[in-house]
Amino acid sequence: MTAPARWAAVVVNFEAGPLLVECVSSLLADTSGGPPEIVVVDNGSSDGSVAALRAAYPDVRVVEPGTNLGYAAAANRGIAATSAPIVAVGNPDLVVAPGTAAPVLARFDAEPDLGALGPAIDNPDGTRYPSARAHASDVDAVGHALLGRLFPRNPFTRRYRELDADWSRARDVDWVSGAFLFLRRRALDSVGGWDERYFMYMEDVDLGWRLRRLGWRVGYEPAGRATHVQGASTAAHPYRMIIEHHRSVFRFAERRWHGVRRLLLFPAAAFLALRALVDLAARALRTRPEAPRVSG
Repeated sequence: MTAPARWAAVVVNFEAGPLLVECVSSLLADTSGGPPEIVVVDNGSSDGSVAALRAAYPDVRVVEPGTNLGYAAAANRGIAATSAPIVAVGNPDLVVAPGTAAPVLARFDAEPDLGALGPAIDNPDGTRYPSARAHASDVDAVGHALLGRLFPRNPFTRRYRELDADWSRARDVDWVSGAFLFLRRRALDSVGGWDERYFMYMEDVDLGWRLRRLGWRVGYEPAGRATHVQGASTAAHPYRMIIEHHRSVFRFAERRWHGVRRLLLFPAAAFLALRALVDLAARALRTRPEAPRVSG
């Protein structure tokens, strides 16, 4: 009789091409925490990525809702198709390093109040992506939005992205990137899963905020590692992704701000609409292709 899996991995796929097979290969190769359950949720891809996956790994379960549900809803569908007590959720454009599962699972075993844990995430060039962050204050959020693109080391962005942190050390954070994170199923169930009102972006920020409000800790664990080709699945629809990013930022502000602070929603909506228009115009005027990246 086969022992139940200690962990599961849900991959949310959309137009990832050959990267999907590479991602699943890396997950299957990491048996440091025991063989994982793997479920791929395909958000209506038409690029042949699912056919290639089935040819390479016919035993990997694929959930096909027949449309693009968005990241949060697809993550929930995949999690519901697994049963392991710890479940990782990730993008299809990442490669997980061997030996990642063992230290992550050890943290969950030793820390019963740990609800979510993110491994170190590297960019393809070997630099570290700031995947574990703080919830931005209102001032830092505006400062990052205005200056983050032109001056990425400005004080607002440095605080929000925790750029001055020691990324070689484990620590507690406010939230970890949804590009790849591990979740305790019991903690996720306690907050009702991922919020499906977010189509793309900010669903990870929202999840960390809700977990911490219920007393769960969110952590960063550098002993686990993955390499992420940032934004590969969203590059095919850049204009929609710009709109969705700004819409999601407003949705999170609407959820987080209470009382008199809700008066800030009106100027926030105007600011985000203007910023989205600037980003859309900049994208339209760009003459050279831009490397995929995450907006935040």
